[in-house]
Amino acid sequence: MLKIVINGCNGKMGHVLTETAEKDPGVAVIAGIDKNIERFRNKFPVYENINEFEGNADVILDFSRPEALKSLTEYAANTKTPLVIATTGLKEEHKQYIQEAARHVPVFLSANMSLGVMVLKEIVKKAASVLGDDFDIEIVDFHHNQKVDAPSGTALMLADTINCQLKGGKRFVYGRSPESGKREKEEITIHALRGGTACGEHRIIFAGHDEIVEIKHTALSKSIFAIGALKAAKFIVQQEKGLYTMDDLANH
Repeated sequence: MLKIVINGCNGKMGHVLTETAEKDPGVAVIAGIDKNIERFRNKFPVYENINEFEGNADVILDFSRPEALKSLTEYAANTKTPLVIATTGLKEEHKQYIQEAARHVPVFLSANMSLGVMVLKEIVKKAASVLGDDFDIEIVDFHHNQKVDAPSGTALMLADTINCQLKGGKRFVYGRSPESGKREKEEITIHALRGGTACGEHRIIFAGHDEIVEIKHTALSKSIFAIGALKAAKFIVQQEKGLYTMDDLANH
């Protein structure tokens, strides 16, 4: 049985992950890390900091905030514990922590753990290779009004996927304003919508001469991210040290 620690266990996504893990006979949550220790009555001990945990875990799943990554990645590297990171809103310093940890342990990083988004990414890659040079590209992400980062990590991942397919020839524009002026050919425009309790929707629009291709993924609940995270956990514990993504899981 896979023994897991959930970093951010009492957050919204961490709580969903806990409930999903309880239904999976192949995993057991042995501890949680969260600043709000008393928010839920968990069946496992919860600590404020990962360094307070003295047990032995097979893997750590992180659904928290970027500020926790320094201590988390250092702990994973020091204890040789594989790590799954689903936290978004990462800055360059956070990416450096992750890359350093990946020199010592296997690290799985994805802005979106949905298996459907994994497929979406492949479809978008193909569309970009066929349409990208001749079509304008717009990306829209729509999330609940409590989401902090904008645009979403998934929107940025999709934009990066498209740009890589087009040899890096595009530049990102974040929304439009009266000062934006005419749209330029080399732009990929990313729009972030926030409202209500929307779980997450991403639309990629390829707009050409007299035709529009739109590709969309809608998340109807957070459980899809938890299912994907557990699949990632089962995958990463079998790998050698290094940095892995949903592409590696898809090709496994």
